[in-house]
Amino acid sequence: MTARRLAVLGGAGGIGRALVTRAVAEGWRVSVLDLPASLARHRVPDGVTAIPVDGTNVESVQAAFAELGGLEGFVNLAGFLIEMRRMEDVDPVFWDEVVAGNLRTAFLTARAALPLLAKGNAPAMVQMVSGLAAHTRPGYGPYAACKAAMVSMTKTLALEAAPAIRVNAVGPGAVDTAFLRGGTGRSDEAATQHLDAAAYGAMIPLGRIAVAEDVVGPVMFLLGPDSGYMTGQTLWVNGGAYMP
Repeated sequence: MTARRLAVLGGAGGIGRALVTRAVAEGWRVSVLDLPASLARHRVPDGVTAIPVDGTNVESVQAAFAELGGLEGFVNLAGFLIEMRRMEDVDPVFWDEVVAGNLRTAFLTARAALPLLAKGNAPAMVQMVSGLAAHTRPGYGPYAACKAAMVSMTKTLALEAAPAIRVNAVGPGAVDTAFLRGGTGRSDEAATQHLDAAAYGAMIPLGRIAVAEDVVGPVMFLLGPDSGYMTGQTLWVNGGAYMP
């Protein structure tokens, strides 16, 4: 049986590494696309293809996706949060950097992935959004706006790509990874995170902050046949913190 082909954008990050490990164990043939600095920091497992890419750059995205053939799955985990700022303190340069790293990257890579998914067997795309897309909190304005736009983009892609390609999203709450320190390849992963994980976990009905594996299961579900009648949906994964 031919292995199903999966491309993971941001696959060198905390959630990405856990997802790649799970996908390989389940027989997927995986390619990881990530920033050169991220790939240098975290070598991909044997048998996994590493492809450097700058998701904000059209030519870089085109070159990276040209190295892939058909796909059965594409997961976009790319994104970062620089720091918390009130909207009145957000300057245009800060805004543009957050939008480029989150929303522009999501658009450019989804556009590049669609024709490859069209060649696959029962293909699916999964966008990683955030609980902040719907449950907005102070200080996260630019990032939350990008993730809300990605929820809308997911719905549009789902309609336009149906019935051949399913497109869904996962919206986690805070996950204890390098993201909370500025992002893999963008920061010191040993640095102090901007969130008090213990205090955050104490407010969650399930009593803890999420770990990467909590997000991997829902992503794998959306890639697989058990979600075959789902498209345009967002799964909120937050320990009960937000219940739409």
